[in-house]
Amino acid sequence: MNTSSTSFVFTARVLHWLMALLILSMLFIGIGMVASVSERHAWLLSIHKPLGIAILILAVVRLIVRLRNPPPPLPDDLPAVQKLAAHASHWLLYVLMLLIPLVGWAMLSAGGYPVMLSHSLRLPPIFPVSGAAFAILRHMHAWLAMLLFLTFLAHLGAALYHGLIRRDGVLSSMTGYRPK
Repeated sequence: MNTSSTSFVFTARVLHWLMALLILSMLFIGIGMVASVSERHAWLLSIHKPLGIAILILAVVRLIVRLRNPPPPLPDDLPAVQKLAAHASHWLLYVLMLLIPLVGWAMLSAGGYPVMLSHSLRLPPIFPVSGAAFAILRHMHAWLAMLLFLTFLAHLGAALYHGLIRRDGVLSSMTGYRPK
């Protein structure tokens, strides 16, 4: 249950900020991976795979927390189109947090590459080996990551708008900080 009608539960806030950090890190690691052909590529890839699976697991946990603890209501005076955009962007973020790691895992499976989380922990393939599927999934993974980055920026912009301009409590519902 929500302990307060004006803020997210503590678990949701911790997961939000942890995942924001992980996702932002993952986006930059991904960009670094595709921009490098040096030995740094292998090192970044060894971080990218387990981080992607961690994000997938945390996204499932976060979705469960969200469904069990509904978010606080948006301000009554917020225009309907902004409320719709807020709800749609949040659900898009959830879809992307779940879909991108799964597409990445399927892509590697289709390419015949192992998904190693450590030197000894290997995930099973979730897609049959197929060069054509690998190519499609690789592009899909990249485009979805770009969509995630754009959605992340829109989310950040909206949070700053609510926190700095409207000052309506929306940002503080996720930070837990309430200025007096």
